[in-house]
Amino acid sequence: MALRFSIPRITTSLYPADIMAVLIAASLPWSTSLPAIFVGLWLVALVPTIDIDSFMRLAKRPICVLPVAFFGLALVGTLWSSSPWNTRLYYVGPLAKLLVIPLLFYHFQRSTRGVWVFAAFLVSCSLLMALSWIVAVEPRLALRADAYYGVPVKNYIDQSQEFALCTIGLAYMIVQQWQNRQPLRAVLLAALAVAFFTNMTFIVVSRTALVTMPVMLGVFVFLHLNRRNMIAVLGTVVVIVTAIWFASPSLRERTATIFTQYHAYETSNEVTSAGMRLEFWRKSLHFFRDAPLIGHGTGSVRELFVEAAAGQTGVSAEVIANPHNQTLYVAVQWGAVGVIILYAMWLCHLLLFRGATLAHWVGLLVVVQNMTTSIFNSHLFDFHEGWMYVLGVGVAGGIVLAKEASMSSITRQSGNPA
Repeated sequence: MALRFSIPRITTSLYPADIMAVLIAASLPWSTSLPAIFVGLWLVALVPTIDIDSFMRLAKRPICVLPVAFFGLALVGTLWSSSPWNTRLYYVGPLAKLLVIPLLFYHFQRSTRGVWVFAAFLVSCSLLMALSWIVAVEPRLALRADAYYGVPVKNYIDQSQEFALCTIGLAYMIVQQWQNRQPLRAVLLAALAVAFFTNMTFIVVSRTALVTMPVMLGVFVFLHLNRRNMIAVLGTVVVIVTAIWFASPSLRERTATIFTQYHAYETSNEVTSAGMRLEFWRKSLHFFRDAPLIGHGTGSVRELFVEAAAGQTGVSAEVIANPHNQTLYVAVQWGAVGVIILYAMWLCHLLLFRGATLAHWVGLLVVVQNMTTSIFNSHLFDFHEGWMYVLGVGVAGGIVLAKEASMSSITRQSGNPA
């Protein structure tokens, strides 16, 4: 008997869930409450369309098991934490978003509208970038009273994350349009990428983005360009960055503060941004050594810093609930077990996006960005960056899984006798 592999049938009932996913992506750069509302509505639209058997087969794969296991560890970790119960449960919440990843895989494995979500995010970020230029000239047009220069909503870290993702993400589309002999489209997309990059250069950019963008660009050059084009692109980038470096006082200032703040921390224990990070990392390593296997439990970080700050002065007296490093944040609360699950999840999601399509590139870029920025922040736990990861990996992963299923079906059928 011939073996057959059937792809879940796409039905019109998926359409409301597609619209909700688009609205999540479109609202994410602007709000925190709206994406949460649209996620709830997306779940309501999705649940009636789920085939339990199909979903359970997908849910057994490591790409789904590990995000769920991470959330489960945070939940179980409340049992050995010494913090108050309301604190323990509060710190379980940020990981609940990981439960959405398997559902996104399942939905966009059946839907053909995943690209809509990418487009919605790009268009929304483009509008935000245009408003950023306007607000830099006329601050009164910002959507919040205490807005930072050139940041109409939220904060400059979130904005830099979005713009960096769009800038490097567009590189793939530019190359594809050029190779497809669509030079006008390629030039227009390149102009948009330059607009994002110029905004970060002359308006505002986070130091995290300054470090992570070269990594993301390096991944693109290595994966998608031949040697001749690689040399040409890298040479062009060096020329552009050099010119911008001398033209942008803001960029030079953001970079210089890293070294001046570190020097102030080393010589006088002064409270600076860079100094606090180093102090938080040093103390976090000490906390990890005290409980290396399963950590101190969910929600324990702030309590540990309070104890360590007793009788201290300067930066050593600072107290925080997040050490601004994803690995250390996980290690303090859940020890080596948590770190293994975190890195296993990142690795499985990276391996999922080995390919040359737009979905492969978007998914890979989202994971790489999250991993590199998490050196300096705990972005998986943050609302904005965490949902960028969940939405990017979930939607791109669903598209990739659908393509894999289609190729597998064709291969199996072509190998069978007529």
